[in-house]
Amino acid sequence: MTKSSVFSIDPVARRLSLNGRDAAFYSNPNAVYAALHAECPTFYWEEQKQWYFTGYDHVNGLLRDRRFGRQILHIASREELGMPAPLSHLKNFDLAEQHSLLEIEPPEHTRLRTLVNRAFVSRHVEKMKPELAELANRLIDKFEKKGEVELLSAFADIIPVTMIAGMIGIPEEMGPQLLKWSHDYVRMYMFGRTRADEDAADQAAKEFADYVKSVIHERRANPREDLLTHMITTEQKGQYLTEDELVSTTIVLLNAGHEATVHQIGNSVRVILESGHAPAAIFKDEATTERTVEETLRICAPVHIFQRWCLEPAEIDGIAFQRGDKVAMILAAANLDPAKFSDPLTFKPDRNEAPNLSFGAGIHFCIGAPLARLELNVVLPILFERLPGLKLTKTPEVKDVYHFHGLDKLELSW
Repeated sequence: MTKSSVFSIDPVARRLSLNGRDAAFYSNPNAVYAALHAECPTFYWEEQKQWYFTGYDHVNGLLRDRRFGRQILHIASREELGMPAPLSHLKNFDLAEQHSLLEIEPPEHTRLRTLVNRAFVSRHVEKMKPELAELANRLIDKFEKKGEVELLSAFADIIPVTMIAGMIGIPEEMGPQLLKWSHDYVRMYMFGRTRADEDAADQAAKEFADYVKSVIHERRANPREDLLTHMITTEQKGQYLTEDELVSTTIVLLNAGHEATVHQIGNSVRVILESGHAPAAIFKDEATTERTVEETLRICAPVHIFQRWCLEPAEIDGIAFQRGDKVAMILAAANLDPAKFSDPLTFKPDRNEAPNLSFGAGIHFCIGAPLARLELNVVLPILFERLPGLKLTKTPEVKDVYHFHGLDKLELSW
């Protein structure tokens, strides 16, 4: 058995004991992932009471394996599975999640995803490049002369929420409120969430849904050239989206469309500054920039874990799963698999190895990946070009929001 101040591993029994809320872990999870790869890449996490996979091939395979899915109540009842009844204090949250693209399986998933996919394909989001560059420059104009900035609140928070809200058809001035709802909402996915977290998430879901309904009502009366109007007015095989489906889809697009990208802008700037690589070299042209961005996504992914229900008996890496079991894949750990990546804990902007799994894979591959990649490829070079000599003012602190990974603050000077 291997013990450290952060975790203990029993490789023979394939058991891990680790507190996900321990700052020594969530501040630097890559160190623990490296130890797991060395000793026990598939393990039962005692505190989470679940099996986890970190190997690249296992994670990649599970994300695509149709024997596993994001929901299970479409094929079995709660009684059959021995699942508890839904919690009454989470009824608004559960309603908002009921038709979420992240939580459903075909055929509903196919119908909803087909409807919104067109807005997120690369050729469509590519047209947003000038608007994105203009926004990044406008934000930098506000703090450039000060010689210092807290980058998350002044830059990273604003860009993704402004872009996704604009696509959907939500006014830009709603940005701060959307951020607040989103932060409260996604705390439901944190390890060790409290009743206070749950109450805040349910309240956010109610307020968020009420607001979206008001915008839907307005769009029905006054259609526009935006994604929400498109979702309201487009039929798919003779069917239109219900109001509940419209609300769920809008909320998931707004949350997923900015929460992870905010983290990733901060994570990327930090890893680049700490690496010592010259920004002019790693952003010298579009191809070099693209490789740099993919390497930041590999080494400091913003979302670490995705879970699946086992839909039929299956065996993965010698572990037998039955219908109703839950399994988890650590995407960020798969990105560090030494079988796929040489010197995996080192930031190498010219790396040309396996694709990172930060956006998932299979039918639930992140629908917003083209937009997130565009945002990173456009705003990072602008930031480093506009602020030569950029450096960390103090060591950034990582937020206590695992299984997400993002910074609390990013204080810079130049």
